[in-house]
Amino acid sequence: MKNKKTLKKGSSDFKTIIEDNGYFVDKTMLIKDFFEDSSYTLLITRPKRFGKTLNLSMIEHFFDINKQKSAKLFSEFKISKKTEFCKKHQNKYFAKKN
Repeated sequence: MKNKKTLKKGSSDFKTIIEDNGYFVDKTMLIKDFFEDSSYTLLITRPKRFGKTLNLSMIEHFFDINKQKSAKLFSEFKISKKTEFCKKHQNKYFAKKN
């Protein structure tokens, strides 16, 4: 029997939620949508507590070259079925520092 999922209230870290078996609505295809969008700037407007920071954390864990072990976090989600996209882009980029 699989462990029951739990609700991780107040957590905005993708890795923590997945590793602690928390509920996560699969929004991983946003990664591909954002990457393929030709806009110079993306404006994401949502009310408070609507998952903006969690989505950014998910995107960070997907692209950041310093988070090589994060590939397994995505194994159960839709983005992992886009094997060519994952092979080409997952954990291949450095985060821009201010």
